[in-house]
Order: sequence, then structure tokens, then C-alpha cells
Amino acid sequence: MTTRRNHAELMATDVHVRPLRDADVPALIHLINGLASHHGDLPRVSHSSLARDALGPHPWLSVLVLEREGSLLGYSALCPRAQLHFGIRGMDIHHLFLVEEARGLGLGRVLIDASVSFAAEKHCAFVVVSTNPDNADAQSFYLACGFEAFPNDASRFRKRLPVT
Repeated sequence: MTTRRNHAELMATDVHVRPLRDADVPALIHLINGLASHHGDLPRVSHSSLARDALGPHPWLSVLVLEREGSLLGYSALCPRAQLHFGIRGMDIHHLFLVEEARGLGLGRVLIDASVSFAAEKHCAFVVVSTNPDNADAQSFYLACGFEAFPNDASRFRKRLPVT
């Protein structure tokens, strides 16, 4: 008998996180539309705007995709931040999304861990993420992933990283 935990462990071992490729753009647009729909937003992303912003020699965003057997199950979109006066870099997890059937299996943590590792490789001192103030599940998730809530703002979280 397969328990939910065993299923989660199996799913986590069968997935990998990697940078976005040009061939992923149509599937990523579908995921972005899913996130927009979840929030009641009207998506306007296009192949050309996504390629402009996440691919090419100087991308504005870094996108990591979570893949299982050739299918994208989720993604994170990361934006650089800085605290120039302190001489440190940071990274904002602008989007974090998993398809419905991939939720609750530990894959969000896999994507968070990959995003934090990506930020550390870029010599970032912190990672920040925000959520809807009414989304208690997401807030609990980020706290469980080692983020701390900003003082006086339960919808914003930060994880400090060792600076190399």
C-alpha cells in the first residue's frame, strides 16, 4: 500500500529542477496562466515577453522549472534585489507555483530549496518572498521552509543566507 508520505518521497525523487529552456516557454505560459487564474488576475504574458524577460544573453528574470518525466509541474521566477548601501545582493521569489496535483507532496520545498541554492550561487545574502495576507497556508509553508516573517507584515518573508 502506498501512503501519501511514500508517494511524496517517490515524487520528490522523480523530479528535478533546472533553468528554463526556450522549448519550455509554451508549458511555462500555461503554468503562469494557472497562477494568474488562482489569484483572479487576467494574464497578459506572451511567448515574446517571456522570452525577452527570462531567456537570452541578459535575462531580467531567472526562472527555474520543476520537471517530472518531461512535464513541467511548477516553477519559480526570481528577480534580483540589492541593498546597495550595505553592499549586498538579494533575490526575490516573484512567483512560486505548482500544478494542483503536485501540491502537498513536498515538491514546493524542493522548488524553494532550489531557489535558495540559486540565490546562494549568485552570492545573495537574503531571499524574500511575499504572499497574499489572507493566505495562511502559504505563510505557514514559508515559515516551515526556514523563512522569517517581516516585522509588522505577515505577508512578507525573508531567509538570510551566508555570504560568500
